[in-house]
Amino acid sequence: MNYISIKDINSLSKWVRQAIKIKKNPLKNQSLGKNKTLGMLFFNPSLRTRLSTQKAALNLGMNVMVMNFTNEGWTLEFEDGAVMNSGASEHIKEAAEVVSQYCDIIAIRAFAGLVDKEKDYQETVISGFLKYATVPIVNMESAIRHPLQSLADAITMEEFKPRHKDKPKVVLSWAPHPKALPQAVANSFVEMMQMQKDMDFVITHPEGYELSPEITKDCTIEYDQNKAFENADFVYVKNWSNFNDYGKVTNSDPNWTVTAEKMALTNNGKFMHCLPVRRNVIVSDEVLDGENSIVIEQANNRTYSAQLVLQKILKKI
Repeated sequence: MNYISIKDINSLSKWVRQAIKIKKNPLKNQSLGKNKTLGMLFFNPSLRTRLSTQKAALNLGMNVMVMNFTNEGWTLEFEDGAVMNSGASEHIKEAAEVVSQYCDIIAIRAFAGLVDKEKDYQETVISGFLKYATVPIVNMESAIRHPLQSLADAITMEEFKPRHKDKPKVVLSWAPHPKALPQAVANSFVEMMQMQKDMDFVITHPEGYELSPEITKDCTIEYDQNKAFENADFVYVKNWSNFNDYGKVTNSDPNWTVTAEKMALTNNGKFMHCLPVRRNVIVSDEVLDGENSIVIEQANNRTYSAQLVLQKILKKI
């Protein structure tokens, strides 16, 4: 069993209930991971993902090994048939097989390069480990997906959704950022929302900032942010770089920053963000520090989304 995409979940509502149950007693299955090792491979920086996944593994009694390829590992070659006469020192084939001998589960974090869209959407790093590793793989954020985050988001919305409303309204809103950012969080959030049967979902962003049409198919897209926010119960805010002019920042309009005035259009809506967040660029201090901001609770649920995934894998190996 691998966990690469939120689509690997057979029943999202069932998984969410199970994660909330784990949260109530996180050490219940502490013997499940005894004598098992989680290898965490980072090709990019991390705070919440590293700490929450490591804590989840420790809650299950696992040993944990962490390696940062940014400054500790050999540069890897991922192309089959490559003539390795410059650059990369080791091929993914040997690396994945070797790490598989040391670890019972391999968790990988590798961002999009935001230069070659086709290469990013082929998920070069994750695909290489899936091809050559002999143990289960967990996606801790890849070029185009972040399924541990979107599972945590689903848990958080279940905990905070208004009980008096049959179909809460959820808005995914783009916001400006000085740097080009990957589309992984937004993509996985969209895919998670497509699995929700009891919520209304709207995506809002400037024209030209559409996500991959293969991911957002059948979703409602509203280019007027204020209109999208009307009567929303959850506002999930995230920047992503341009998909058509791939990896570029083609809009920095500060009018898309989420403010208290915009949140006033909602149905006393909860503010969500995966963190880290740039204050007064993505969102104003007033909103982020306000009583309807649930970003800290959202981050806490990262442990239980990871623990549920690891628990399910451990029961199968």
